[in-house]
Amino acid sequence: MPLLFGIYPGGLGAAEDGSTTPGPAEDPARITEALDDLHGTHPFLVRGYLHYSDASPGHPQAPPSPAQYATGSRRLDLVLCFREPGENLDGWLAFVRDQVRAHAGCLATVQIAEEADHAGPGGDGGFPAVRAALVAGVVEAKREILRLGIDAKVGCNSTVIFDPAQEFWTDLGQRDGFRESLDYAGLDFFPDVFAPIPPGDLASAVTGVLTMFRQRSLAAAGLAESVPIHITEHGWGTGDDRPHGRQAEVVETVVRRVAQASQDLNIAAYEHFALRDADSSAANPLFQLGLTTSAYVRKPAFDTYRALIDELSV
Repeated sequence: MPLLFGIYPGGLGAAEDGSTTPGPAEDPARITEALDDLHGTHPFLVRGYLHYSDASPGHPQAPPSPAQYATGSRRLDLVLCFREPGENLDGWLAFVRDQVRAHAGCLATVQIAEEADHAGPGGDGGFPAVRAALVAGVVEAKREILRLGIDAKVGCNSTVIFDPAQEFWTDLGQRDGFRESLDYAGLDFFPDVFAPIPPGDLASAVTGVLTMFRQRSLAAAGLAESVPIHITEHGWGTGDDRPHGRQAEVVETVVRRVAQASQDLNIAAYEHFALRDADSSAANPLFQLGLTTSAYVRKPAFDTYRALIDELSV
């Protein structure tokens, strides 16, 4: 089954200890040039993150003004991150409505919360009201999309969950309005980044994770097989003893395994994280997840991903 491809076009990254670095300033012109070359005329998603919190003024964005890249055959995959320590959701729901309206002209998908199962760096799971905010946000976003009459889908995501009880997805599935309003379920996964996997085992590990996500996680939520899976984040960081050539091999292996499983598991989209490194001078591979260096010098994986998009895209 053909895939809808996409990418996070920025470079901001987070390490396991929570530290972040923007690295060198992002260059919108060079981002646009790279995006144009990466996907050509194929439909494509650009992924952007907006953070919400009553406790902090403003809404941090990564990359800045992500909608600027949703032009031509590109459309926006907007992630509304819930970073509010309180439990009142009135402001959050107004924010969800406002962002759907503000991006209606370029919006393809809106993801409510980011990794609500995960309390570590990059995840919203450490905020007490996050599950209530996720479900209420999914329902509110769907209602606003229908009111506006726009062609956009509403989803949420998680990391890989090995818990046999699948408590996170089980809980979501029991909350009013969740299953009725959800258009897709996303998976963030980074095989051989946080825990090593022998190269010969990577392909089977990817297939196993994808199958488990469909047959255990989403089944625990009571989501029908007709609800598609989106791979919302995947990447492999370079760095010390992690060569650029191996990154290209990982991208090839993972994307082809996703494509091979797409029919049986109903996988509709794959998005890479990220276009460029957060900081190529940092030894931590989590700062070197890009298809380019932080100076926009292309790694071999850039050409690999471009060829895969050309071959496997919708």
